[in-house]
Amino acid sequence: MSSEDKPFFDDPNAALREIAQNPAAYAHYLADFNRVVLDMQAKLEILQRETRVHCRGTRVEGDKMGQAFLRSFPVEKSLNDILKNLKSISSGLEKSAHKRHAHDEKVKEVKRQRKEKEQIKARKDNPPLQAAPESSGQQGVQSPNMGYGGPTSIYNLDRRESA
Repeated sequence: MSSEDKPFFDDPNAALREIAQNPAAYAHYLADFNRVVLDMQAKLEILQRETRVHCRGTRVEGDKMGQAFLRSFPVEKSLNDILKNLKSISSGLEKSAHKRHAHDEKVKEVKRQRKEKEQIKARKDNPPLQAAPESSGQQGVQSPNMGYGGPTSIYNLDRRESA
């Protein structure tokens, strides 16, 4: 049996493996989940509002002020907790897609940096040959801007004027 004759779904994780390897497919897959979560969230918000109206409006004869609210509070709290969890799931899905993309960018950046370091190291190991700089006729006179060749401490000034 050749690989073309094999059904694609012999390995149930093959499709997810392909998605995990491609950041665009990963983001698209998580966006599908996010759409489902946002749709559930919208429907549960409507359910929450309707449940609140119904439960707070259900009064029993002899209720004192606020007893209907106290009876409805556990139901409202459970729906609020679910909505809070759905919002965190939604933001987590978005964050995961961004982090997956950032991971690929980081990998590309690391490859580029390592390549640059290799090139710098190769240049250090094998510096290109350069012609010696031509000096002017005044070999005994030092230039006013000595750069790295200047004195390193005040004790090395040798008969020079201090600043």
